[in-house]
Amino acid sequence: MANAVRIYNTGDPSVMQLEECELPPLETNQVLVKQTAIGLNYIDVYVRSGLYPLNTLPTTIGMEAAGIVEAIGPEVNELSVGDRVAYPMSLGAYTDFRTIAASSLVTIPDNISDRVAASIMLKGLTAHYLLRRTYRVKKGDPILIFAAAGGVGLLLSQWAKHLGALVIGCVGSVDKANLAKSYGCDHVILYKEQNIADAVQDITNGEGVAVAYDSVGKVTFQASMNSLRPFGTLVTFGNSSGPVEPFSPSILGPKGSLYVTRPTLATHIATRPLLLEGADSLFNLVENGTLKIACNQTYKLDDIVQAHTDLEGRKTTGSTILLPD
Repeated sequence: MANAVRIYNTGDPSVMQLEECELPPLETNQVLVKQTAIGLNYIDVYVRSGLYPLNTLPTTIGMEAAGIVEAIGPEVNELSVGDRVAYPMSLGAYTDFRTIAASSLVTIPDNISDRVAASIMLKGLTAHYLLRRTYRVKKGDPILIFAAAGGVGLLLSQWAKHLGALVIGCVGSVDKANLAKSYGCDHVILYKEQNIADAVQDITNGEGVAVAYDSVGKVTFQASMNSLRPFGTLVTFGNSSGPVEPFSPSILGPKGSLYVTRPTLATHIATRPLLLEGADSLFNLVENGTLKIACNQTYKLDDIVQAHTDLEGRKTTGSTILLPD
């Protein structure tokens, strides 16, 4: 048996409930994981609220976790009982035990804790594909990062600074501005007090940024576009304010032959080599100290309603961990 957070219908945080449920039988290519730490991500809100539709209800939500292998199927060769493992983007993470395909898991290095691993799989691999695949940041590139004090934002800021970028962060408060600066932002824009695009143009002497990484969506789309230099790239990778409304591609030419893309982590870890490449790059930067990991909040799994309420209320910074025990 497992203790899992399940939803029977989509809606506000109150639709989530912790309950005991049976584990499915272990298939030949799967492992049983005793989970020790679970990551909280905004995609969990999208799933819970119905913005990202589910095929089946009721279901267990959550997308990333870390833990210890308890049992393995007969076709599993790369893992052993007792291995410490983690995974991103696998629906069903809000639980203390789960069965999961071995191919979805990566082994955690000895000097990285379970809590850190659980907090960086989804966010860190997102930072990896944004910076190294979607737009490959180069030394000297001015870039704009929205929600710079959030989990992805803090990783993006540090990683981009390591790559030599001029990092401009966008945040909602002075406290978050100070946090973003301490994690690599050269400049911070307070979006409640400043016009984002005007501030970007001032910082870049009218040139604009090479890329805008926008996780906010609907309310910041135009500001992101107006912050770009000619041939700049707008990467819209989240919807915390709602999905971007339809627009005509014809506006991209007069604004400077711009590029707009909507990537997803699922594509970038769709094969085992892609997953391992991203995880290796991420773990290496954590191990050598380039990336500091901010696990700033922890909640017990039975406090999941409060955890989602705080996340949506912008009361969290960095990463948040859910503890099954």
